[in-house]
Amino acid sequence: MRANYRAIARVVKTHGKRGEVVTVPVHGLPPLLRPALKVAVVPPALKGDRLRVVASASGDGRGQLVRLSGVGGMGDASRLVGKTLLARVDDLPDGFELHDACALLGRSVADERYGDLGRIAEVLVGPANDVWVLDGPYGEVLVPVVDSVVLGMDGGAPIRTRVPDGLVETTERWA
Repeated sequence: MRANYRAIARVVKTHGKRGEVVTVPVHGLPPLLRPALKVAVVPPALKGDRLRVVASASGDGRGQLVRLSGVGGMGDASRLVGKTLLARVDDLPDGFELHDACALLGRSVADERYGDLGRIAEVLVGPANDVWVLDGPYGEVLVPVVDSVVLGMDGGAPIRTRVPDGLVETTERWA
């Protein structure tokens, strides 16, 4: 059975003389590189390993300082600049798909109180959390992607939410 891979980071520059590189997350994902994670470097070099193991990773949401197996110095590291790192989907942490804008666009969202909220039209990446822009029966609804609001997703079923009061504008008006 073929493994599904997902692009999770891009190498932007080298760092120091020991072969470390600076990576940034791609597609609005959070930093997902961690020690012992196997990654594929694409496009691959004509010769040598295309699979590497993350030896160390540190940093924040803007970038991570990463050391990969088989990268011994600045020369090796410089050949990685501009390349993308892929990881097996099965090796990524639970919940990463809640931040995967490519996979989320078009997904249905249903609330436990309001029912169908519509489909995700856009994912806004913010400093504290992402926000889903939904287009549906209530018009445009902005849903913060936080644990207290997004309850979960099961396969192709609508994503379950519990939106706080005031986010969904209903036709009910106070007299």
